[in-house]
Formats: sequence, structure tokens, C-alpha cells
Amino acid sequence: MDQYIEFLSNHPILSVLWIIIAAMLLGSWFKSQFSKIRQINTQQLTLLVNRQDGKVVDIRAQKEFNAGHIAGAVHVNAEKAKVGELPGLENHKNKPIILVCNAGITASAVADKCLKAGFDQVYVLSGGMGTWQSAGLPTTK
Repeated sequence: MDQYIEFLSNHPILSVLWIIIAAMLLGSWFKSQFSKIRQINTQQLTLLVNRQDGKVVDIRAQKEFNAGHIAGAVHVNAEKAKVGELPGLENHKNKPIILVCNAGITASAVADKCLKAGFDQVYVLSGGMGTWQSAGLPTTK
């Protein structure tokens, strides 16, 4: 215990930074555990679509969507989705909505808007379309 106290007194900036990083990690973990938005993998996406009539919403650029997308996916412009405009999805508010972007980062911001727009079940494909393609799963044009 004396070594910890000595380290803290000799390195106060490093100690404070360590405490901040630990707090941020804990905060991130708690946020992910209690968030209504769930990160899912490719297998879970397939199960949601097949068993619960989930709707895949691709928010990548139109050019990327045209180059290849998940079968049955609907394209929605990410900028429109970020402001809450989700055309064609009004009838799916009680069904699972799975958001797909390039890497899974943009989809998280859009997922918040979907929840505020009244969608009950919002999911984000972890890793985005890159994960789907690297798993060797089929795409359509």
C-alpha cells in the first residue's frame, strides 16, 4: 500500500489521467449496458430479419449502396436520418430496425434519432457493412 501512495505522490498527473480513463471506461460500459440501442453481429441481424421481420436500413452514401447492400435493405440518406426524416419506415415502428453504415459509427447517432421518432426496437450492426462483407455474407446490387 505504501508503494501506491508513493507512486500517487510522485506522479500526480499520471495518476489523475489513469483515474479519468478508468471512469470513462466504466461510463461507456454502463451506457452500453443500459442503452435501448443494441449492437448486434451479423448472425443476430440475420435472425432478426428472418424470425421477427426486421428491416435493414442502410445509411451509407447512395453510390456505396448501389455498389452492394444487404438483401432487402432500404436506403435512407444519413443526413436526413440524423434530423429524424425516415421515409418509408413509418409502418415498421413496432418491428426491429437494424441500421447499417460503413463501420457502425454513424449508425449510432441515427439510432438515437430513431428512438426519439418512436421506434421500439433499434439495433446497429457492429462494424457496419465492413463486418458483413468480411464475413463473406452475400450482397445484392
